[in-house]
Amino acid sequence: MFFKTRKFRFSLHCEINSSKMNIIEKTKNTRFIRSRSYEALIFLSVFFLFFGGLSHYMGVTNMLNTLMKTAWDLLINTVFFIMGITVLSGALGKLLIEFGVVRLLEIILKPLMRPLYHLPGVASLAALMTFFSDNPAIISLANDKNFAKYFKNYELISLTNFGTAFGMGLIVITFMSGLGFFAPSVIGLVGAVFGSIVSTRLMQRMIKKDVAVRVDRNFEGDENKISFRSEGPVFERVLNAILDGGKEGVNLGLAIIPGVLIISTIVMMITFGPADASVGYAGVAYEGVPILPKLAGYISGVFDVLFGFKNPELIAFPITSLGAVGAALSLVKAFLAQGIVGGNEIAVFTAMGMCWSGYLSTHTAMLDTLGYRKLTSKALLSHTIGGLFAGIFAHYLYVLIQLL
Repeated sequence: MFFKTRKFRFSLHCEINSSKMNIIEKTKNTRFIRSRSYEALIFLSVFFLFFGGLSHYMGVTNMLNTLMKTAWDLLINTVFFIMGITVLSGALGKLLIEFGVVRLLEIILKPLMRPLYHLPGVASLAALMTFFSDNPAIISLANDKNFAKYFKNYELISLTNFGTAFGMGLIVITFMSGLGFFAPSVIGLVGAVFGSIVSTRLMQRMIKKDVAVRVDRNFEGDENKISFRSEGPVFERVLNAILDGGKEGVNLGLAIIPGVLIISTIVMMITFGPADASVGYAGVAYEGVPILPKLAGYISGVFDVLFGFKNPELIAFPITSLGAVGAALSLVKAFLAQGIVGGNEIAVFTAMGMCWSGYLSTHTAMLDTLGYRKLTSKALLSHTIGGLFAGIFAHYLYVLIQLL
């Protein structure tokens, strides 16, 4: 009898625990479903509010036609133009890397790294690699122990800001030069350098106390082992470099398509008004409701003082370059068609486009790869400030040169 009672109590206890676990599990599921429901409701509210607002002014048919025609025109007239640049610049960059020109430039720039950026001289290689390609190029270098051992931990982490400030630099400068603005684009490059100094030094200052000092000193970096040279006859090396660089350019050109078609289309639809104000909305490309200029107009004096922007629409370029500089470049032709950009604006666009270079979409992944995702907020803040200083410096440098 005693054992039966004990057995009964044990089974009752198990049933109670099982019931508790089921209740807890159901509670968790209920909370999860409730939170997801809230997200869905918020998303639908924002979605219908945004597109409902556009269709209220433009009409549903005109809005949809403008959406599709703008995306199509961007794809045909802008994306493929940028892709042509990325293919050619990719081939050129690969040739410069293959035959040691980049390493020669590294030697020339090396003495500037410590006084300007508080980085070892070999860091110049990182700037050159991202300049000739894109931001993620910094990751392969940072993971190379022959390269990484030259840096203290906080210096190595700050390479995310340093390298990003030069991302797609050759492509941006080539694009602007192709539109007839070579000199302003060079001024923009100088502005980007200034912004990179601000961003990198500020990043180092913010994270230095949060990063542990590396203790494994049993291995010294060997710069001579960081090699990008392939083997084989000269002709074969030239051919492989051109083809591989061109292929990387194609991949980069394909990678910017979503950013250009989605981000730029949306930005343009909240930047420009009807193509012909007397006729109204006709459902053609590059129409929209000028929400962004209206908001920017409230502080247009600030943009004029900082960047020399005379038209509030121009703020669309820096905002777009936060997420994708390729998408931001697609705005330039539209601005030129409206006659609202000149040398000063191109200099500022080049500086901010290069310095920011879509860092909001790459910084988290880059820091996560290095194992320091917790420092993302500090990296983003410092790079935001650096990009602003790049634009300001480019504007006033352009004004100064015009006065001489």
